[in-house]
Amino acid sequence: MNSDHASTTSGPIVTFRNVRSLEHAEEWVRDQISKLSVLYPRIMACRVAVESPIRHHRLGRQFHIRIDLTVPGGEIVVKHEPSLHARVRQTGEMQFAKHLELKTAHKNLRRAIDDAFKAAGRRLQDYARRQRGSVKSHEPPPTARVSKLFPKEGYGFITTQDGREIYFHKNAVLNGGFNQLKTGAKVRFAEEEGEMGLQASTLHIMARAPRVEVA
Repeated sequence: MNSDHASTTSGPIVTFRNVRSLEHAEEWVRDQISKLSVLYPRIMACRVAVESPIRHHRLGRQFHIRIDLTVPGGEIVVKHEPSLHARVRQTGEMQFAKHLELKTAHKNLRRAIDDAFKAAGRRLQDYARRQRGSVKSHEPPPTARVSKLFPKEGYGFITTQDGREIYFHKNAVLNGGFNQLKTGAKVRFAEEEGEMGLQASTLHIMARAPRVEVA
């Protein structure tokens, strides 16, 4: 592989600097990019830079990885930089000295690529969760109809638009409106996990039950 090499054949831009004689390196990177695309299909652009600025006489080549991801509404940047002291403490310099430099370089590069993309995957998952939370916070509360009431016992049930029946306690009705509820009344609600399963945590009365005219 050349000292400086960039590839854009598949869309993502992959650049290598001072990385030589390491087969399969670009294949490893593109395989990891594909995994990110499965994890978060909305990636708009991806740029990966692999650089080897450090060459230790015992530890062999060390690698820096930078991943730039353009996503809707922002950009995610991940940098992976090796810590030589941590590597020495964990494995011991003598163990590294037993390996040929090329074999060690292959091992170090693969590990650096894997670690960098694992970090990128975690960042993407966090970003996706924040996006879902933002979208959810702007959605209006769902609506339902009061399907069953038990006034003496102080509870009832609502039926949602998708046909689910959800329990609610009288204290969940806002503004003390439980006594004004009638079967068929339209409400907005929020649900949460309770001791008996899902239940409506808040009910806001939107409209009274329609009156039935008796001829």
